[in-house]
Amino acid sequence: MSLPLIVLVIFALAAAGFILGRARAMASAGGDIRLLHSLPGYYGWNVALAAMIPSLLVLVLWLAIQPMVINGQVSSMISPDAISKSSLSLVMSDVRRVARGLDTAVAAGALSAEQADSIRTEFTDVRERLGRFGVALGSAVTSETLRAAQRYRELSATGDLGRAIVVIGLAVLGAAFAWSRSGKDFRARNSVERVVRWILIAAASIAILTTLGIVLSLVFNTYEFFRLYPAADFFFGLTWSPSFGGGSQLGIVPLIWATLYISLIALAVSVPIGLFAAVYLSEYASPAVRAVAKPLLEVLAGIPTIVYGLFALLTVGPLLVSFFGNGGLLGVNWMAGGTAVITAGLVMGIMLIPFVSSLSDDIINAVPQAMRDGSLGLGATHSETVKQVILPAALPGIVGAILLAASRAIGETMIVVLGAGAAAKLSLNPFEAMTTVTAKIVSQLTGDADFASPEALVAFSLGMTLFVVTLGLNIFALYIVRKYREQYE
Repeated sequence: MSLPLIVLVIFALAAAGFILGRARAMASAGGDIRLLHSLPGYYGWNVALAAMIPSLLVLVLWLAIQPMVINGQVSSMISPDAISKSSLSLVMSDVRRVARGLDTAVAAGALSAEQADSIRTEFTDVRERLGRFGVALGSAVTSETLRAAQRYRELSATGDLGRAIVVIGLAVLGAAFAWSRSGKDFRARNSVERVVRWILIAAASIAILTTLGIVLSLVFNTYEFFRLYPAADFFFGLTWSPSFGGGSQLGIVPLIWATLYISLIALAVSVPIGLFAAVYLSEYASPAVRAVAKPLLEVLAGIPTIVYGLFALLTVGPLLVSFFGNGGLLGVNWMAGGTAVITAGLVMGIMLIPFVSSLSDDIINAVPQAMRDGSLGLGATHSETVKQVILPAALPGIVGAILLAASRAIGETMIVVLGAGAAAKLSLNPFEAMTTVTAKIVSQLTGDADFASPEALVAFSLGMTLFVVTLGLNIFALYIVRKYREQYE
């Protein structure tokens, strides 16, 4: 039974359990709702949840465990010679591909189920028949791989059948048990609310567990990298020159410098424009102007970053070259090409304007009106009220908005890849091409790199460094905000 059908059966049993549980509770009370401990709906939901939750939990665990068990059994059929010629993961990928091809051929009638499962079937015959359905078996796929694929199909079919029996049986048993308890004195509301509370706790824990998983993944892979490459050369090296053939120089300093340089230019563009726009929209603009200008400004936040990257590559870069390049309008030769730090910084700054303006606008509007009225009542002008009352009161939130924009700038990838270039260098010239940490994370994990090599593991070290830098910025911003708040409280 397929996975969607199993899920559909579970929900159908839950719906039936809801109706039957509600009906049984009403019957036990003689149709008088006043005799029930809880509302009738709680009895129905108690049966429905008893059918859904245990079965769905077992289904998720089964989906996670079954592939590991099957891969472990099938991989034992692969000879050491085959593994020596190619990695075990590639061999198992071929096994799964052939198994899917056998399923396709059986479904289309090119092979009978007996032929697909029999290891005595001629390998050349199977290769020819699968080729008719677009399943090409390369030269690396041998008769040994075919036998492993047949075993894979057999174990998958057995596992799928067992999954359907166990999961649906558990749903039926859970619904039957809850239905048997649906008497008028049963505290259904307490039971349902207890289950819902645990569901909410589990949902709230997902973010924490996800963050913990990401951090642990970075930590373990970073540890593996530093076992292969000296930490001092990584953190203090001034040259970034990876070479998958050996002899790599993986100094992070040029990447950190370019990341901070481009982010600084982006903040220099976005913070003044975004803050001034927020002050105007919240304090000076009429309701009609605000109703039009604010949505138009926030449209920038919905544009994909790849579009900004193309805008930097095709529009902003050539435009800057026409001013600062050889033969440009200013008569200088500062910029050799369109990809440069200034290009990525300007476009990234445009992208960050909505983050600063929208958040700052909401924060300024959250300042109590009584503070405005008190300042105006004491004789201050509107501009003096904005400068000396509203902005200081809203400053902690504005710092948070700027911090969010800085984090987005540090983690941006596509604009940097298309607008700043790929050269890792230390330079103060904003018209030169440079690259950032995020761009190199992508490039190091792209292709057929061996994940046991320093050149691939360095991507996790770069990510861990970026994580620590961002965390440090957050801690520093919290310190500044708290210190400023103490002066105004």
